[in-house]
Amino acid sequence: MGCRWRDVPLLRLACVLLALGLGCNGSPAALASQKADAGPRWDPQYKSRHRNQMTRLAGGETEAAIEYCEAHLAAFPGDLESHYVLAAAYARKGNLAKAMAHVEAGVAAGLPVERFLAGPRDLLGPLAGSEAFRAFTRARASSLLHGPMVGAVTDCGARVWVRTAAEADVEVEVSKATGGAAGPVARARGRTRADADWTAVLEVAGLEPDTAYACAVRVNGATPEAGRGRFRTFPKAGAPARFEVVFGGGAGYTPQHERMWTTVAECRPLALLMLGDNVYIDTPEVPSTQRYCYYRRQSRPEWRRLVASTAVYAIYDDHDFFDNDCIPGPAVDDPPYKRPVWRVFRENWVNPSYGGGEAQPGCWFAFSIGQVDFFMLDCRYYRTQDSRPPTMLGPVQKAWLKEALGASKGTFRVIASSVPWAEGAKPGSKDPWQGYLEERNELFAFLAERKIGGVVLLSADRHRSDLWKIERPAGYPLYDFSSSRLTNIHTHGLMKGSLLGYNEKCSFGLLSFDTTKADPEVIYTIVTIDGEAVHTFGLKRSQLTGG
Repeated sequence: MGCRWRDVPLLRLACVLLALGLGCNGSPAALASQKADAGPRWDPQYKSRHRNQMTRLAGGETEAAIEYCEAHLAAFPGDLESHYVLAAAYARKGNLAKAMAHVEAGVAAGLPVERFLAGPRDLLGPLAGSEAFRAFTRARASSLLHGPMVGAVTDCGARVWVRTAAEADVEVEVSKATGGAAGPVARARGRTRADADWTAVLEVAGLEPDTAYACAVRVNGATPEAGRGRFRTFPKAGAPARFEVVFGGGAGYTPQHERMWTTVAECRPLALLMLGDNVYIDTPEVPSTQRYCYYRRQSRPEWRRLVASTAVYAIYDDHDFFDNDCIPGPAVDDPPYKRPVWRVFRENWVNPSYGGGEAQPGCWFAFSIGQVDFFMLDCRYYRTQDSRPPTMLGPVQKAWLKEALGASKGTFRVIASSVPWAEGAKPGSKDPWQGYLEERNELFAFLAERKIGGVVLLSADRHRSDLWKIERPAGYPLYDFSSSRLTNIHTHGLMKGSLLGYNEKCSFGLLSFDTTKADPEVIYTIVTIDGEAVHTFGLKRSQLTGG
């Protein structure tokens, strides 16, 4: 799937790419340089190239999108996504024969047919309404386009998220995954709706703690092959337990790195924490582009297998909410894109809650596993530099966090941010917490005043995995476990001052908790996309005492 330049008239392609403004990373010189290297090569800006063409389609620039994708497909013959965009573009032009040719070529090369059914439906409408398309998809596509995705798991229940091809009655049956002839122990029913982007969330209750369950989703009474999952309920609330959690960010859509989700699944974590830059949208005013970015990830078989077996929790960061290093301001509905972006985010995840709901939108929430409490933060919606002091959280979320931390009985309290807590993680930038030191130090002082022990910090944003130690004037040192290169090609350099750092391959953070020990511990391991443990660091609960 490398670049076969002998098949492309170099001068013509160079003119096309330069005219379309690819920039240095997509210039003909950069593309040609890949020919000399053995093995497959990929466009280093893959996550944004096709996304930008979908935005062009939404804005009526159909010819420009076609010209771009045809040149890109010539340079990268193994690029399935160009087939997808070209199918949408030719459908908008009314050339359904060419649109179907790209549908067939993409599917034959491995693109899930569900991609074309998912949409965005406003852009693929002419194609979806054609008899040729309906005949092609009828025998190939599942009625369940995306999911099941498991989330909001507790010691006695869970939620299951699904998306269907059309509005449908949906049901999930949950059975103990121990074999035998035992029937379902719990059921939940609902209906997917067009005004929720053809999604539904089904909630099951009455389950037993720390127990493996199989789930089967029915769509209009039938169980599609993709509708089966298997998950484990959490240990009994407040009880000692051993378990593992994976976390990370920086998950731009990169085909050669999508195998990361298989590596994560092989760790069998109880939960996956997605800490922002989960899909890279950067287009807050174009809902079609936002949905396109979610759909291409949700259609990947590696992702579908993972989220059907692991409880997923997600917060956003700048590239999922607005654009790079955004500071949207304190108002709920100003800029006006805020609430619509938040609603699209809600349609695509299955969190326990989303900030303060419609009255106070956001993506902060808390959940617990055994004796470990997790606090997931929204670091974008209410961020402002105009207040004194500047605030990343806003007053409502900050008050919630203090109240929740004060009420927590957890042996460990894990506070997850989408940006680094440690100074020095991004030198010279005001985007991470070093640009909001007064607010950060206020939170740290609150921990000391209330003598809240067992606090561990998580973060993302930098395209590497780090460990930082943060000394405080009062109280024990805080450790920032940071990881944000799940699938990204682009890499950030290692920084002086960190205790550990890794950036050679894509990686994630693996947290191993054991609260059954006399001195409970958490172990942070940096794991590569190939399943290699490259760094390990352990903390005892006794090291995190004194507020």
